[in-house]
Amino acid sequence: MFFRQLFDPETSTYTYLIADEISKTAILVDPVLEQVKRDQKLIEELGLTLRYCLETHIHADHITGSGKLRELTGCQSIVPMGANAVCADRKIQHGEALEIGPVVIEAIATPGHTDSHMAYLVNKTHLLTGDSLLIHGCGRTDFQSGNAGTLYNSITQNLFTLPDTTLVYPGHDYRGHMVSTIGEERKFNPRFVGRDRSDFIKLMGNLNLPNPKKIMEAVPANQLCGQAV
Repeated sequence: MFFRQLFDPETSTYTYLIADEISKTAILVDPVLEQVKRDQKLIEELGLTLRYCLETHIHADHITGSGKLRELTGCQSIVPMGANAVCADRKIQHGEALEIGPVVIEAIATPGHTDSHMAYLVNKTHLLTGDSLLIHGCGRTDFQSGNAGTLYNSITQNLFTLPDTTLVYPGHDYRGHMVSTIGEERKFNPRFVGRDRSDFIKLMGNLNLPNPKKIMEAVPANQLCGQAV
């Protein structure tokens, strides 16, 4: 399996390129519009065919590159079941899997940051958590139908039950971290260690975070696969 973590410095967003090295087919997870040329160049250099652009959720902090990449490559745009994105070619639900050769990408429902968020487990070893579980943090829950209690259930019941050695690749990091593990997050993530569900809900309700800079443009654009509105 080919696996590459890519970074957008303006929004601290990670995009993931996953490919089967035999069939030369690939998937991009959470592409960023401003990085489409970079991603397309890398895919061409590696001799890959982009089959899918896969979203973890409807983003509020950046505009997706999936629509532009679909125009350029003919790939399919896939969003989680329940996401408000009529432009998508396909919606994926919990337990469903995408396959590119021997590479299997399984969808795991992780609502809470938004009401239709998905994480993706790649070959049982690499977990792409989007904005649900971050490295020593988690996604906020105060807009886009977010719910702190639901996020607590998603993380503790659907992600922390995976093997401790599972690699955690988040959708963002603002402190220079690139990868963690489920075992490390279970032991050291300050949003969860020593907190029950009610404590977590209270904590998330008092974060008082400013809105993302691009929220007014990003959400409606992402409901159209990245087209400006």
